[in-house]
Formats: sequence, C-alpha cells, structure tokens
Amino acid sequence: MTPPGRLRAVAGPADRPDPPEKPVPAKPVGFLHLGSLQRRLLLAALALVTAALLVAGLAIGLVLHRFVRAQLDSRLDSQLVALAASLQRGPGERLRLDRALDGPPFDRPRSGWYWQVRQGQDTLRSESLEGRDLRLPGPARPPRERDPDRPEPGDGTGPWDESLILRIRVLPPEGGGPPAHLVASAPAQALNGPLREAGLALAAILGILGLCLVAGTVAQVRLGLRPLERLRRDVAEVRAGRRHRIPAKQPAEIRPLVGEVNALLDQNAANLERARTHVANLAHGLKTPLATLTLALSDRTRDPDGGLADLVGAMDRQVRHHLRRARAAALGGGTRTRTELAGPLADLRTTFGRLYAEKRLAIDLDLPAGLAVACDPQDVDEMLGNLIDNACQWSRGRVRVTAAATEAGVAVTVADDGPGLDAEAAARAVRPGGRLDESVPGHGFGLSITRELAELYGGGLHLARSDLGGLGVRLLLPA
Repeated sequence: MTPPGRLRAVAGPADRPDPPEKPVPAKPVGFLHLGSLQRRLLLAALALVTAALLVAGLAIGLVLHRFVRAQLDSRLDSQLVALAASLQRGPGERLRLDRALDGPPFDRPRSGWYWQVRQGQDTLRSESLEGRDLRLPGPARPPRERDPDRPEPGDGTGPWDESLILRIRVLPPEGGGPPAHLVASAPAQALNGPLREAGLALAAILGILGLCLVAGTVAQVRLGLRPLERLRRDVAEVRAGRRHRIPAKQPAEIRPLVGEVNALLDQNAANLERARTHVANLAHGLKTPLATLTLALSDRTRDPDGGLADLVGAMDRQVRHHLRRARAAALGGGTRTRTELAGPLADLRTTFGRLYAEKRLAIDLDLPAGLAVACDPQDVDEMLGNLIDNACQWSRGRVRVTAAATEAGVAVTVADDGPGLDAEAAARAVRPGGRLDESVPGHGFGLSITRELAELYGGGLHLARSDLGGLGVRLLLPA
C-alpha cells in the first residue's frame, strides 16, 4: 500500500495564468489546397501544359489529316481528268481509251489503287482490278446539284474487302446516251499510314516540348517563390532578435504584407515599452515595502529569533527573481538563454548530499556532456531542486537523475527507491497546495511550481513508477 505524504514543497506559491490554448489549424478544403504554393503552382501548370499540348496535338493532327487527304484526292482527281480526256467511242460504239492509263501504282494487282469507267453496259477497268468491279456507294448529291467538273469524295470497299478512298466523277451524257461514271480509288492505308508516322513524330516532339515546358515552369516557380524564402529568413532574423524590422525592399506583390508585418512589430514594440514601464512600477511598489519591513525587523525586540527576517528575505528573493523574469520576458520576448545541465545538477547533488548526509544517499547522475536547455538558469535550479529534494526526502538510499535529448526536447528523469505514489495521489501532488502528509514541513507548492515553470517553457511534468521501486518524475524542457 502506498503511504501518504510522499512529497514536500520547497518553493512558495506563485500565481500564473494558464497557458493559452494552441489554435487548431483549419483542415484543408478543396483539391488544390495541398499545403504548398509550389505544389499548387506546379500542378496547375502541369494541367494547363497537358491541356495545351493535347489541344495542339489534336489541331495539328486535324491539319495533317486534311493535308494528306487533299494530296491523295488531288492525285486521284488527276487520274479522273486523264480518264475523262481519254474516253472515246470505238467501232460498234464501244467505249474505249485512246491511250493506256495503267501507270504505277494502278498497274499493281490488288493494291487498292484502282480506276473504273462505266457507261451503260460498257465498263473499263484498271489492270489492278483483274477484271473485277468496284462496289460504288450511292450518290451523295442529287443529279441536279452535281458539278461534272468537280469529283465527289466517297468511301468504299474493294473486290477483296479492302477499305478504299474513292473519288467519283459523273460525266453528262452525249447524244442522248447514259452518263459516264468515272471512279478512282486509293487504299485507306495510303492515308492512315502517313498519318500514323506523322502522329508518332508529332507525339515525340510534343512530349519533348512538354518536358521543356515543365522544366521551365519548375524553374519559373522556384524563381518566383524565392522572395518568399527570403522573407521567411528575414522573419526568422526578427524573431531571433538580429533584426528589428523586415527590410522594405521587396517585390511589389509582397511589399504590402511586409508593411503590415512591420506595423505589427511596431505595435508590439510599443506594447513592450508599456510592459517595461508597468514592471518597473511593480518593482518599485513591492521592493519599497519589503525594504521597510527588513529595516523594521532589524530590531531584535520585534523579531527575537530572526524567523520573520528570514521570511521577509525569502519573499524579497522571490519577488526579485520573478520581477527579473518578467522584465526579461518584456525585453526579449520569446528569446531564451541556454543553460547546460551538468553544472546545476552537480551543484544540487553536492548540496542535497550534505543536507541529507544522515541518510547516506547515493545520488547518481547520468547525462551526456554539453546537454543544454533553453531556460533561465535560476528556473532550472528551482525545478531540479524541487524534484531532487523530494526524491531525497523519500528515498531509502538511492536517487538517480538521468537526462537525454528527445524529439520533443530534453527529458530529465528523477527516480528514487522510496515508497512511490499511486495515480490518484500523483494527480493531487501536482496541484497547488496539494500536500499528502501534513507531518512533513512545507506548503505543497513545490511540484505545482515546477510543473507551471515547465509549461511556461512549453514543456511538462509527468509522474510515474520508477524502475527503482519509488517515484519517477519526468521533466520535459525545450532543447
């Protein structure tokens, strides 16, 4: 069973406001809210470049298609013109050509390059058809709207089921005879093949162009965001105290923001000046009555045993300490000093080793060399003094102090081999005035002050069972 009265207080009470709650960051809203301006700009640029390249590829592909089709139609139209000029009526009124028109490529069988002339029952064919007929589509326009000098386009299927591109020309009848239908064809591959080759070349060119555009966009975004990085460094220098204001020489887009930040810095400087004045007034208002009490208690008739003088002296030291801390906060803002732990811990081990000499305590220190915290030295002495004093008070013979750097800061653990505390008693021990044993001297403010000091620096205090069997107090401070 855990005995009551585990800890005693070392320091007096100190009223401090609770630390302000940290604001909860707003959750990202929307797809483009990705937490990085550079990422948003790059994704937007990538989307626009991709859309532009797709539109350009489609437009160029359409132009290429029209160009190749126009070249193909022109070649077929030339064949139709030659056929129309060579048509004649031979003996027995048979349709014939006055010259051979089966030059390449119309002389290759089953090549898709065909021509055919049909008038009534007479039909003339290219050698490539090998005596077979072309299956012609129906007329695209009525006879009245046809222009005999302008061939009509069409798509058809050859005798061997190959896809063909057709050009059809209808010549008006002569002497009351039927009209003559002239057809010239080319294989669909003659259009698709060049388009496929050109499309692959175009895709490669557009891909290289896209990579160049993306690389240029990355360079442009980084160059454009460089003033923000400079601004971040300037703000860090202001926060570290190396500057008082952000330089006004900034790009036009950032200049208004810099002006607002500088105005805020000026306002904070004015507030700090008022705070310094209030601290000075408070120091004067407190130290003067304490000095009067000290002078009055110097008379032994008023303070025979000197106890009141000691209390007044302790009050004066506490007032001076806290006034120095308030003055330092007003002067330096968030700037903190650097305190190495090895020196204070060694001094405290010597001090408490003498105070508890009758217990013959073994106070072990285990910490790396050069380990430091960003706290005031007097605050470090007060916090560690409270913890080590409590451990020595309840220890049976061994106290161990360890310190190590963690991701959150520096963790100092003070463990002892005493009776320890249960969870409920530990919770009461860190409350102001939370004394667990009235028989032990003290006021019950030691752990609460230590916890408040740690929280003032952004750290914390945690109580648990130690591996030595007693209480283990873990103090977390900023590195």
